[in-house]
Amino acid sequence: MAKEMKIKLLVTFILFALAASTASSKTNPKLILKVSIKSPNGEEFTDTYSGSAPAEASFSVTATDATDWKSHHEWRFYNELSQTPYLIRYEEDTNYTFTTSGSFRVVLYSVFTQDNDTIIYESAPIIVSIAESKLEMPNAFSPNDDGHNDIYKARDGYQSIVEFHAYIFNRWGQKLYEWTNINDGWNGKFHGQDVKEGVYFCLVKAKGSDGKIYNIKTDVNLLRGYNETTESSNKN
Repeated sequence: MAKEMKIKLLVTFILFALAASTASSKTNPKLILKVSIKSPNGEEFTDTYSGSAPAEASFSVTATDATDWKSHHEWRFYNELSQTPYLIRYEEDTNYTFTTSGSFRVVLYSVFTQDNDTIIYESAPIIVSIAESKLEMPNAFSPNDDGHNDIYKARDGYQSIVEFHAYIFNRWGQKLYEWTNINDGWNGKFHGQDVKEGVYFCLVKAKGSDGKIYNIKTDVNLLRGYNETTESSNKN
């Protein structure tokens, strides 16, 4: 009887040891985050971002050592200093375009469960700062293929323009050209032919990330005979 008891105790001890060994051998999941935020001019950022809108962002998470673990992911988007997210995305990979000026935080919140075990991860915040809008149009250009000021377009330094539509008219009110990509512009042609030197008219309707509405009306001096390289040489 005592011998049977010893055997039972030994078996119980072995099973307990195996269970403890199995529990201790569990490997906790690890997370790999990838962030890509593209500015309006195509420059890519892989961490924080500070610049113009629209900023196109993609966020992804990959879990390693997560076999047999059930996972739940939340991408939480916060506005300024708010403690309540204004948006939650429930997927491993998500895309979002920032079009409003201000400061934002993006945090990944992940929960892994296996049997009675629960592991919670919360990432460091990804900071996105969108600048207030700025837009100016020039009043002259020289489309003579000298490589300088050949295209009539928004001045360099524009910021956070999320809507843009520009038109070029001649002095009789005839529309010669229009474009909606702020990086594009007018080359001084109409139906493939050079227009004459003179004064034209530009109308721009745009909207900034801060809600500012732009309604720009300006004369455009087309100076085809002006050569910036020659003028600079004469000054010297």
